[in-house]
Amino acid sequence: LEPAEASALLELYGIVQPRLCVVADVAGAVRVAADWQVPVALKAIASGLVHRTDAGAVLTGLAGPDAVRRAAEAMAPRLREAGLGLEGFLVQEMAATGVEMLVGVTVDPTFGPIVAVAAGGAATELLGDAAVRLTPLTDRDAHEMVRELRTFPLLDGFRGAAPCDVAAIEDVLLRLSAMVEAHEEIVEIEVNPLIVSPSGAVAVDVRARIAAALPPTPQPSLRTSGPRT
Repeated sequence: LEPAEASALLELYGIVQPRLCVVADVAGAVRVAADWQVPVALKAIASGLVHRTDAGAVLTGLAGPDAVRRAAEAMAPRLREAGLGLEGFLVQEMAATGVEMLVGVTVDPTFGPIVAVAAGGAATELLGDAAVRLTPLTDRDAHEMVRELRTFPLLDGFRGAAPCDVAAIEDVLLRLSAMVEAHEEIVEIEVNPLIVSPSGAVAVDVRARIAAALPPTPQPSLRTSGPRT
């Protein structure tokens, strides 16, 4: 899905996101920054772009139109060097600081939708700290998943920090489970990062992929032939 479509999907299921706007060019990004008058993140949109950070296609904490203009103008040549064509920008209001998590669903051909929660951000693959369950998810599943993570102490007041709103993560997991159960054409959705703080959980970046729903697999008949005469 396009970024705006994936964001709309989260909105339909009540998952909180920062204010965002998709624009076609540098001038559009500058206008949004001028209208909002708050620090923003700027993200490039390009087909084939998976990890924006690795491609230099995301900058955060940009204050004012001039900062947004400089950032946007610098992104285009970096994307060209990476063999990617710039299609536009996503301007997003900065979210509050917190613990970065990953939540998502992928559809396994054998087991169906699998919900995951993991340590998020740029270090997701490095840490490899994840918990998974099959859908439909129960509230007990969501509760246990988060607490299985090795990094759970970061959410629970590590070294005197204020405890995060763990119930908000559980709520997002349940909403994602309900989403994929209701729409079997969604084959993958990932929120990374989901920023969790004492005041809640905010989905900062989302990717979603859809495919045509497969017909149900024919089941073997259990009927037996009648008695021979």
